[in-house]
Amino acid sequence: MELKRVVVTGIGALTPIGNTKDEYWNGLVNGKSGAAPITHFDAEKFKTQFACEVKNFNVTDFIDRKLARQMDKFSQYAMVASDEAIADSKLDLEAINKYRVGVIWGAGIGGLETFQEEVLNYAAGDGTPRFSPRFIPKMIADIAPGNISIKHGFMGPNYTTVSACASSANSMIDALNTIRLGHCDVIITGGSEAAVTIAGMGGFNAMHAMSTRNDSPETASRPFDANRDGFVLGEGAGAIILEEYEHAKARGAKIYAEVIGGGLSSDAYHMTAPHPDGKGVVAVMKNCLENAGLNPEDVDHINTHGTSTPLGDVAELKAISEVFGSHAKNLNINSTKSMTGHLLGAAGAIEAIASILALEHGIIPPTINHETVDENIDPELNLTLNKAQKRDIKVAMSNTFGFGGHNACVLFKKID
Repeated sequence: MELKRVVVTGIGALTPIGNTKDEYWNGLVNGKSGAAPITHFDAEKFKTQFACEVKNFNVTDFIDRKLARQMDKFSQYAMVASDEAIADSKLDLEAINKYRVGVIWGAGIGGLETFQEEVLNYAAGDGTPRFSPRFIPKMIADIAPGNISIKHGFMGPNYTTVSACASSANSMIDALNTIRLGHCDVIITGGSEAAVTIAGMGGFNAMHAMSTRNDSPETASRPFDANRDGFVLGEGAGAIILEEYEHAKARGAKIYAEVIGGGLSSDAYHMTAPHPDGKGVVAVMKNCLENAGLNPEDVDHINTHGTSTPLGDVAELKAISEVFGSHAKNLNINSTKSMTGHLLGAAGAIEAIASILALEHGIIPPTINHETVDENIDPELNLTLNKAQKRDIKVAMSNTFGFGGHNACVLFKKID
């Protein structure tokens, strides 16, 4: 069976450094930090008092107030980003076959704020179970794609992938394969997360996973820097319209890039720590290259998982050196988490968008906040430090890894 070609025809972004696709891209190329003191709750007693929050966002500018109250913030973010992507794609929603349009979404946690509020309200009461009838429908991770499909009447495959921070990369790979096999013409894919909450910050602080650089939040996310001390929690959503190539061509759609491969693997090593030699990361990049039918020398750019953790950054760069060999020094490597923070289940989506837009514009966004060389990192690697770099990119790779050892890798190519 001949596999269908799959292309990107629409993009939507709601991020800590920009509330639209264009704002997000401008933030990336200008090295904008999204980190600032937390405003969602009083974080004075927390070890980490800052995060990369979505800013200047009023949900009722996009969603009716009554409907918005029925959604957790992670669903609201999903709706806004997906609406932008659908509009950007210029799909004629009256003309397309909605039985062949699906929504495959990623969320690592789902409605954490809703869960937190309901449990705290119960704990503050007299033991009588008083819960909102919206509690479960607002909280469950699969409700975001459900809401998207209900609004637009999309009747194809509809579900959420959950693989911690690899969730939205997994969703894109599922969407890619569903279209490749001829089951759908169009899939809205991506991910959303809204975990900047009391429970989210407290839980990650208890793991000693996050930076505690409270005196300088904007410089706290510093992938590859010798003085990195953990990730910065982010929130938001990224949405991508994937479409079968001939379907897109027939309607005269703008094509951003072709999705040419997806790879998956497991570390099978530790609940939260990466394998020190990056064995699972080596496997996932090799799997992705094989799936795309490419050689390592064909890749120009890698947007790394690059969370700014002491172990993770080194392990990933070791893996890149192993897979790409002498070509590794010719790659432009970066971590856009230096600007956006870590969006957990939405990370793969917004970082894939960064890779797609880098292909389109011929610019690699920088890895900001790098000050001190880490002796454990190969100095010949081009980590695109502190300033964007122009480059004609033919192929870009995006890496995303999650707690539990989940690894996902996606390859994008400039369309012929």
